[in-house]
This record gives sequence, C-alpha cells and structure tokens, in this order.
Amino acid sequence: MNNLKEILNIESPIIQGGMGNISNATLAATVSNAGGLGTIGAGTMTPEVVEKIIIDTKNNTKKPFAINVAISVSSYTKEILKLIIKHKVAVASLSAGNPTSIIPKLKEHGVKVICVVASPKQAVKAERAGADIIVAEGYEAAGINSNLETTTMTLIPQVVNSVSIPVVAAGGIGSGKGLAAALSLGASGVQMGTRLIATREAPFHDNYKQMIIEADDNGTVIVGRSVGRVRRVMQTPYASYLLQKEKDGIDLDSFNNLTTEEQHIIGAINGELEKGFINGGQISGLISDIPTVEELFQSMLQEAKEQLQKATTLLD
Repeated sequence: MNNLKEILNIESPIIQGGMGNISNATLAATVSNAGGLGTIGAGTMTPEVVEKIIIDTKNNTKKPFAINVAISVSSYTKEILKLIIKHKVAVASLSAGNPTSIIPKLKEHGVKVICVVASPKQAVKAERAGADIIVAEGYEAAGINSNLETTTMTLIPQVVNSVSIPVVAAGGIGSGKGLAAALSLGASGVQMGTRLIATREAPFHDNYKQMIIEADDNGTVIVGRSVGRVRRVMQTPYASYLLQKEKDGIDLDSFNNLTTEEQHIIGAINGELEKGFINGGQISGLISDIPTVEELFQSMLQEAKEQLQKATTLLD
C-alpha cells in the first residue's frame, strides 16, 4: 500500500508543483482528473484571484487538489489559508517559509499538509509540527531554489532516513525512469512542474513549451546566485540580460524588481522571451514531446514498472 496515495486520496503518486502566478484551474483540474494531485500556486496573487481559481478548479474536478502557499513570498498568507478552509480544499502545500505555526490550524479543519523542504533538518521540523507529507526538492528544480544547492539524488535518501512520513521527490523528474529512481531512493512519489508545462492542456504560450522540448543539457541556467536569490530558468534572451546585470553588480532589490511574477507572466503567458523569464528545470533536456496529461501519467507508470522489473533482473 502506498501511504502517499492513501493520504491524498489519489490514484497515481504524482503531484503537480506550485506554479505561482501562472497557476490556473485548467491544468490543476486536469492533473487531478488524470489521477494525480493538481496544485494551484497562490504566488503573490490576491485572495480574490486565488478564490476564483479555486472555484473554477472545483467546477472542473471532483477529485482532491492542493493550494501551494509560498509563506514568505505572499503578502496574503493568512487570507489564502482562510480560503483553503472556507472552500474545504483537501490539501495545503507550504513552502518558502516556516510552516510551524500554520500547520495546526489547517489540521484542525481536516486539511492534509505537504511541506516543501530542501534539507533533512527542515523535514524533521515539518514532521514535528504535524506535516502529513514531505516534498524534498533538489537543486535541479525550476524556479526559486534553495541556496543549499543539494541535488535530488542525494537529498531524497537523507530526508527519507530522517522522517517517518511519506517523502515525495521533486527536481529533475519527468519520466517513468525518474519515477522509478525516486521510488528506489525511498520516496513514495514525485512532484513535477516543468514536465507538466509541456503538455497539451497546459495553457501556456507555445514559445514556452517549444523552449522546453528544444532544450539540451545546457537549456537552463541559474540566475540570482550573486544576490542570494537562486532561481533556475530557461536559457532565453531575458535570462542572458539578468546574468549580465549580475556581472555588472546588481543589488538584491534591483534583481527582485527584474524577476517579479509579472516578468514571469510576460514570458510564460505572453511568450515574450526578451522581456520576461520562464522557469525551467534541468529535466528540460529530456523532454521531447507534448502529450496530454493522461498520456504522460500512463506512460510514466508503465515505464516505471518496466524499469523496476529490469533493475530486479540485473541483480539476479
């Protein structure tokens, strides 16, 4: 029995990563309908906007979905938490901040809590506070990343050894082989973001999807390291502009002004790659098609089973 699936009441051990202000009901509902856990990233959106997405998602799926709250990023954390409770959202995903004081209130209302961590120490702290599930995210992941820069391969077994609740692997996963690897490392499932961008239902600009499927092993780049704001993005003209600004000695406030959610929308939704950035994980180099979400999940599960069986025979 996979406790992750039982806790979340899902059919496949696959969770959608929070996508901040480009989150939408279409993709979240599609992921849930395909058997995974769809996720709406609250990002910096106002409670009014988030509530509309919640309602739209509920109108398009009867299955569980999650709201991701980036605690230190959003100016509306308390209001978003109230919306989770008000609309009886099944799962809350907490990231980018200390979840200790938040978890008990959510648990009082029957909300399952996922905590996104970048270290075993953070995982232990989240478990003690009452988290149901840990998502351990490696340095390969898209978007804002931990300054610890620990890879998924090394992070997952350390976190698994540190806690007793299910652990989900995130960062650098987008295929059945990746799912099999995560399970072999002790994880109970995977969380994906970049791979779900490149699906037919994802309502993002074709330029974004095309960048992902054309990417090679050098298709992503880290920006913000010089100011302690690590973010993995696709290698675009705007990414090159940001890197040049860092070489010129940009400060943190100026960097933040150039990497707002608005700039992400310009790139991801409008497709203007010289005026806005697009988040992308290192898995981009292995993505070469744009399937439906259901096709993706089915192929991943089948490939994972085949890969694990193959691995067993290699040990005989």
